[in-house]
Amino acid sequence: MSAVLSPAPPAADRAAAAGGARAVLALARFEARKLLSSAPVVLAFVVYIGWIGWRTRQSFAGYPALQDADRSTQAGPLLVGMAVLLSANLAVLRSRRHGTEDQFAVLVVPRGRRTAAHVLALLPVVLLTAGCVTGQFTWEALKPGAIGHGSPAELLAGPLTVLLFGAVGVLLARLLPVPSAAPLLSVCFLFVFVLGAFSFQGEGTRWLAPVVSEASTTPLPSDLIGRPAAWHALYLAGAALCVAFLAVLVSGARGLTVKAGVALTLALAVTGAVAQAGGDSPALTAARERATVTPEKEQTCVERAGSRYCAFPEWVPRTAQWATVVDRVRSLTGPAAHDRQLLVRQRIDARYGPAADSAIPPATRRDQVTVGTAWGGNRVPEFSTAVAAVLVAGSEAASDTMCDGRMVTVMWLSLSWQDDPVDALRRVRLDDSVSGAAIVLSPTDPLTMTEGQTDVVRRLLQRPLAGVAAKVRAHWAELTSPKVTTARVAELLGVAGPGKADSCA
Repeated sequence: MSAVLSPAPPAADRAAAAGGARAVLALARFEARKLLSSAPVVLAFVVYIGWIGWRTRQSFAGYPALQDADRSTQAGPLLVGMAVLLSANLAVLRSRRHGTEDQFAVLVVPRGRRTAAHVLALLPVVLLTAGCVTGQFTWEALKPGAIGHGSPAELLAGPLTVLLFGAVGVLLARLLPVPSAAPLLSVCFLFVFVLGAFSFQGEGTRWLAPVVSEASTTPLPSDLIGRPAAWHALYLAGAALCVAFLAVLVSGARGLTVKAGVALTLALAVTGAVAQAGGDSPALTAARERATVTPEKEQTCVERAGSRYCAFPEWVPRTAQWATVVDRVRSLTGPAAHDRQLLVRQRIDARYGPAADSAIPPATRRDQVTVGTAWGGNRVPEFSTAVAAVLVAGSEAASDTMCDGRMVTVMWLSLSWQDDPVDALRRVRLDDSVSGAAIVLSPTDPLTMTEGQTDVVRRLLQRPLAGVAAKVRAHWAELTSPKVTTARVAELLGVAGPGKADSCA
């Protein structure tokens, strides 16, 4: 009796393939539940969500620029990514740790498909990370003071980083099947990406890191950011998928689909890596130069209560907050300044990109006040000080060298109307003090307060607003004279004089 071997019919092949696919998906669902419930991942998400709540509640002083808020979502997923790397690695090595690897060899699902299931198991945790990123950014966007536009590509960086780290954990388990490898790699990542023990110095090479942070105290208009976020997202996606396909390939799956997947995703990663290293384009450099040197050509101006407010288009809604400050300060001045028309112009130095923090020189034009792109918190008393200085001295350039009793008038005008004037005095000074000499911050070059001026201002801020305001209006001409001393200002306003003479040395 003889047997004739013949190829399985196509229908049988399709049934086997379908059964194998169902088995992979079933295993992926099981591993996804195990991954989401693993101790490192649960702990990482608890810390991550707590960090979002703690940080976002008071971030940007309630006035976020969304083109910066999108980047602020990228740090938290690093912690989740390291936890996923560790847990995914341990999941792949589970059979080796439990001594069941030989039993797996007789199953219908081969090693390559089991690896594919571990890769697919990463998707729920990546989607959960994406939900956290979306929630954090939406919270910022719904704040009443939010302006600007976020970048979807910047928001993708966090979830793609988690996918990349998880795929690395799976690949590491197949290449180096020892339990200690993943913890050691996680520690390396901790130093590289979190503690900053190593930094990518070149403009192009720094973008090889999953997350490229640029701490900025001066938000820029969205079209001047210049970050290659879309190319970076392509690079991360290509790298993550390439690592995933490599993990399947080294597990024994040698099919054309897997090899083509490795080649295609590698091409995507290389394309993104090369494109993101191109640096700033000449058009972007020129646009940054125009916004810095001739902002009036890029801005929109509105009239509010007799003053003119010029801002970059995304900041036009914020002119209402600026006008409120200007009106409050101007309402306390004497007749000569009460109806003066001010030009409030937004000024930035965008020439060096979002990470730069360059000083803005004082404006020389009379009655022009500079306002920055950040708002809320300390920025409010800083701006009100600039407004008061221009109303008293005539221009920012003239107030820059102010070192006489007028400084008392400036600081009282700036702070007396605020909810907590003494606290505002502390916040507007560089050393956060309410005694002694100090540097007073403003949108342009800082001002200087002597110890005696600080004493007089603090006493004035403790007096009823209406009574001091009446004296300021009555003696406005003398209070704004360049020859007035701090002692004379204290005498005119009815408080004790300084213990020391004026000295800005």
